[in-house]
Amino acid sequence: MTGVRKFIFITISLAFLLNGSFAQKNKNQLQKEKQKNLARIKETEKILSETSKKKKNSLGELSAINQRIRDQEALINSIEHEVQLLERDLQENFGILSTLEDDLDNLKAEYRKMVFAAQRAGSSLNKLTFLFASSTFDQFAMRMKYMEQYSKARKEQVRAIGLVQQLLKEQVRQIDSLRSEKTTLLDDEIKENNQLTSLKKKQKTIVQSLEKEEKNLRKELAETKKAVAKLDKLIAEIVREEMERAAREARAGLSAAASLTSASFEGNKKKFAWPANGFISQKYGRQRHPVLTKVETWNDGVNIQTKEGEKVKSIFQGEVRRVAFIPAIGTSVIINHGEYFSVYAGLKDVYVKSGQKVTSNQEIGSVMTNGEGISELRFQIRKNIVALDPEEWLRK
Repeated sequence: MTGVRKFIFITISLAFLLNGSFAQKNKNQLQKEKQKNLARIKETEKILSETSKKKKNSLGELSAINQRIRDQEALINSIEHEVQLLERDLQENFGILSTLEDDLDNLKAEYRKMVFAAQRAGSSLNKLTFLFASSTFDQFAMRMKYMEQYSKARKEQVRAIGLVQQLLKEQVRQIDSLRSEKTTLLDDEIKENNQLTSLKKKQKTIVQSLEKEEKNLRKELAETKKAVAKLDKLIAEIVREEMERAAREARAGLSAAASLTSASFEGNKKKFAWPANGFISQKYGRQRHPVLTKVETWNDGVNIQTKEGEKVKSIFQGEVRRVAFIPAIGTSVIINHGEYFSVYAGLKDVYVKSGQKVTSNQEIGSVMTNGEGISELRFQIRKNIVALDPEEWLRK
């Protein structure tokens, strides 16, 4: 095999191997993403099932169906990305296949030239005549070496042809495998899109049903606002007490510990584990009501809709400052972390008491399920009295 031919062959082989390695890495990433989406769908389905058992067409069911639609769209999106990756891999493999076919044609053409030249050289007698026609011993040795190299080149050419044919065969097999995988994914995509259509029909039915209960919805909203106002008042009271205590400790030279706790809390921003499993049913800040037109609410934290009896954990070490029951939103636990506070409202059973030290990820209670079958934790993070967006502090 000539130096040029070796270079072409090695380049093709490396391209073949690197293409497979790179594609596999991307494929693995997409499949992990798809598995995460399927796990989220399973979790949301369980929440949806529990919520709808208690009461059909509730705000909780609407919230769960909305999340279920988002999960479904994310799954379809990951399938679409996988299909696009497979299509790209197919095109790259077709390119390699074409290059291999051209290379094989060139190798065969070169081999035909060698065979033709060998035939022209004739019999063994002609070869002997060629050798013994040498005028010097050095010329004889050179002609002998040439004949050996020529014979070796022909054998290498045959091996190269066989090797490229093997690569071609493997390339065709890989293309067939990719085509089959792509067909399966496209069938999955059709199935998941049909499921999405079904979910959106269900969503529409729930919204239409809830629109007929405007009076009850407004009443529930008013009760919730009153309960949240009580919680805000309680937090303000605790913060005032903490600030007064901090001032006393500063005068006595005892404020270093609180400062260290605050700094440690800040240092863990974006690293905190979620206080409960589930999905965000209401984000931080101003929100439009999902059913009532022109009605907006303000949320000082996030609402996490979850399963019945879901355990709630402290996001960071600290001291429980208050455990208080508030009608309409259940029991609240407020934990102090220096200048910061984490608030867990909507609990049923509580495992801690005021003044108790807690650690990160310690279970502090379980989520309450209301009369409509909704299990929802109201979670806040505050720096003194200022409410912060928990999604900017919790892990993605």
